[in-house]
Amino acid sequence: MISLLLSFVVLIIGYLLYGKLTEKVFSPDDRVTPATIMEDGVDYVPMKTWKAYLVQLLNIAGTGPIFGALMGACFGPIVFLWIILGAVFAGAVHDYMVGMISERNEGKSIAELSGIYLGNVAKWVMRLFSVLLLILTGTVFVNSPAALISKLTPKSLNENFWIIVILLYYVLATLLPIDKIIGKLYPIFGVILITMAVCIMGGIIFGGYRIPEISLTNLHPEGLPVWPYMFVTVACGAISGFHATQSPMISKCITSEKEGRKIFYGAMISESVIALVWAAGGVAFYGTTQLLNSNLSELGQSGVVYDISTGMLGPIGGILAIVGVVACPITSGDTAFRSARLILSEVTKLNQKSIKNRLIITIPLLTIGAVLTKLDFNVLWRYFSWSNQTLAMISLWVATAYLIKNSRNSLFSLMTAIPGSFMSAVSLTYILMAKEGFQLSSSIAYPAGIIFATILFCFYLFKLSRSKRSTD
Repeated sequence: MISLLLSFVVLIIGYLLYGKLTEKVFSPDDRVTPATIMEDGVDYVPMKTWKAYLVQLLNIAGTGPIFGALMGACFGPIVFLWIILGAVFAGAVHDYMVGMISERNEGKSIAELSGIYLGNVAKWVMRLFSVLLLILTGTVFVNSPAALISKLTPKSLNENFWIIVILLYYVLATLLPIDKIIGKLYPIFGVILITMAVCIMGGIIFGGYRIPEISLTNLHPEGLPVWPYMFVTVACGAISGFHATQSPMISKCITSEKEGRKIFYGAMISESVIALVWAAGGVAFYGTTQLLNSNLSELGQSGVVYDISTGMLGPIGGILAIVGVVACPITSGDTAFRSARLILSEVTKLNQKSIKNRLIITIPLLTIGAVLTKLDFNVLWRYFSWSNQTLAMISLWVATAYLIKNSRNSLFSLMTAIPGSFMSAVSLTYILMAKEGFQLSSSIAYPAGIIFATILFCFYLFKLSRSKRSTD
């Protein structure tokens, strides 16, 4: 329990100190934001800070910090270290930088930002990669709530029925102005997500559950190595490339650059608190990583959330679990498709103020998502997890290029270059080793990942030295 409480303290201090440093490096000012200059009543809509924060939290979170944290907890309490260090020094910096750089560039997507700061090839790679990730995300977050609702309703209303209902909702959320559905529902669901975490934490404390203290021991019952599997499994809660597709959505709505730290850095730290609670809850409730892992295999992520909630909190916990596991993934799925629409609108140059143009992009996207729901959830999640972290890697290098060019001291770019190098090693090592990748041995994958990250960091140093010479 002491390790968990200290982890919360580290996150708070991280927000107050490292978050402030991150803000200082970016240097927000009093310029007028795109929400005001480009207001269109659809995507560019001014929002109050508290609402923008809650919408951002739901955009990036959903059940990501719950499902990912529970699967990550199978490695044991070592997962606490990755959540807190990953969030403070990588994830929150990543979200803040992408959101604020987007705001400085008329609310453009991460794909367009890649083109501006890394070149045309990077732009097209990121267009394809980010749209693929968003479709996978939207699909992943259709299956899990549909499966749970079908268990609670008559047999005639099966999983396929609820998949159709959720996809129809996605059509509305993707098409309608951001303040009509998302702006009204997300603050409510944000409070529910936070309430779930608070209640589970209360259940751990007052239920007398034991939480092991942090150690570097790998306790995964299937013998999966911590490197790189844990760093991919726990994406939401530590660092997630999906967030790079969501932050530009809110960058179109913020009314002051100086509120960016509260919205972007703050939402990521909040998500990490939620992830910590659920990681601790999984280990505490089942007692061992063996039991946690076996229940995840048998019941699925949604079933384990329901099991923990009802076991710790009784009927009230069951209601919270149902609302949370149904509402939270849906609130990530709808904004995933919405972000994909915005990226494709940049590619096609279709003005999104027109409902006809929104339909032209939205209908094919949702059709692809409907087809993908027929695939196995666990397979989808693995591909989602890897593509997630790869997108985070690229986004950090975009932020690095921005800081080299625009910060008062180009050495500040180390703030994103170091986590960018780390995630580069994670991403390549994983795809070389994983079942859905090349299935190579660690003796090949580990050196390859390190060499890849080293090459990228050396290229960064070369660019940095050129930048310093040009300014001297």
